[in-house]
Amino acid sequence: MSDLMKKRLKNLLYVSIYFAIGMQAIPAFSGINEALNEYKNSQFSTAFTQFRKLANAGDAESQYYLGLMYENGQGVPQDYKLAMSWYKAAADQEYAKAQLSLGSLYDDGRVASQDPKTAMTWYRKASMHGNAQAQYKLALMYINGRAVNKEEKTAILWMRKSAEQAEPNAQYQLGYMYEKGIGVTKDAKLAILWYRKAADQGYPDAQFSTGQMYENGYGVAQDYTAAVGWYQKAAQQAHPGAQYRLGVMLALGRGVRQDDKSAMAWFQQAADHGQANAQYNLGAMYESGQIVSQDYKLALAWYRKSAEQGVAMAQYNLASMYANGRGTVKDDKEALAWYVRAAEQGHAEAQYNLGWVYANGQGVTLDIEQAHMWFNLAASSGDKDAIKNRKVAESMMTPKQIEHAQTMAREWQIKFK
Repeated sequence: MSDLMKKRLKNLLYVSIYFAIGMQAIPAFSGINEALNEYKNSQFSTAFTQFRKLANAGDAESQYYLGLMYENGQGVPQDYKLAMSWYKAAADQEYAKAQLSLGSLYDDGRVASQDPKTAMTWYRKASMHGNAQAQYKLALMYINGRAVNKEEKTAILWMRKSAEQAEPNAQYQLGYMYEKGIGVTKDAKLAILWYRKAADQGYPDAQFSTGQMYENGYGVAQDYTAAVGWYQKAAQQAHPGAQYRLGVMLALGRGVRQDDKSAMAWFQQAADHGQANAQYNLGAMYESGQIVSQDYKLALAWYRKSAEQGVAMAQYNLASMYANGRGTVKDDKEALAWYVRAAEQGHAEAQYNLGWVYANGQGVTLDIEQAHMWFNLAASSGDKDAIKNRKVAESMMTPKQIEHAQTMAREWQIKFK
């Protein structure tokens, strides 16, 4: 063997020894599995000690978990600034989960003021590493135009990348985008395909949307039984919309045996969670005395909750209760206010009642032009009584007053329609 070959062989031997020593020189990193097991078993104090040792030695995964523990206050006092510091250390080593978490801290403004641009920078870095949650959040920023120009097509690309990795948030959102035609051509079949993928993972919003698709026969054959099944899954996870729709299906006997008491129970749960239509239904049940004992005070209370969320029927019924003193002291001014709110949403009966209120000066100064305007608006919805009363009002008006009232009606329609 030549001297040159011997020298090369010797150099290779040195390199091999160096790497062997190098592998032994970072034994701290080999403890990551033990630290993770302690963390998963909620042994936070032990896990923190192990992670800190590894993190100080430069292990990115341990740095990430230290950040996570500081963020959530696990084994240590909650401290967003220290969380950010450790996330940053891991993120700088291209650790995607840390980049995602760092972006979230900037996005939520939990350390300082919100900084969507910096958040987006970190979401993009994590997305480029294939992190599904970051891809989903990046897509949302493009949808909403946060820190970037609104770009629905770019949003779709990132949303699809995330959804294809089985991220349920993205699967649901992608289904919604196909249903509504956001950044893509409307496609009901693709909508339910993605809804189902998220629904099968137990995602309640997707379960509810799948139920709606089956109930309405949109993108799939109409199937009330399947709709009820999906509504039940979501309702059991306290989804207010699903609780309400399940109540409706039970009340109507669609896809399930008709059961008023069970319907009432689901309406109650949905109403307690703030579902406006369920609150209206409870009000109607208490007012009529169907299924439950008649109770005007409870009817008034539920109507008010629903009315304050903008349900026109609830606003109208609430006004009627004030006008007639049911469940409360008779109050014409309060009745007027709620009639107006319902009328502004195009509720024909509320518009008719306002015409009657102004024609008779009930709680307001008698105003025949206002009366004509409201009768005219109700009449445009086909209300026969409004048509008759409009003629009666015209018999007491000059041509100029009629013309002015008609102008007011046109202006109202432009403003509210």
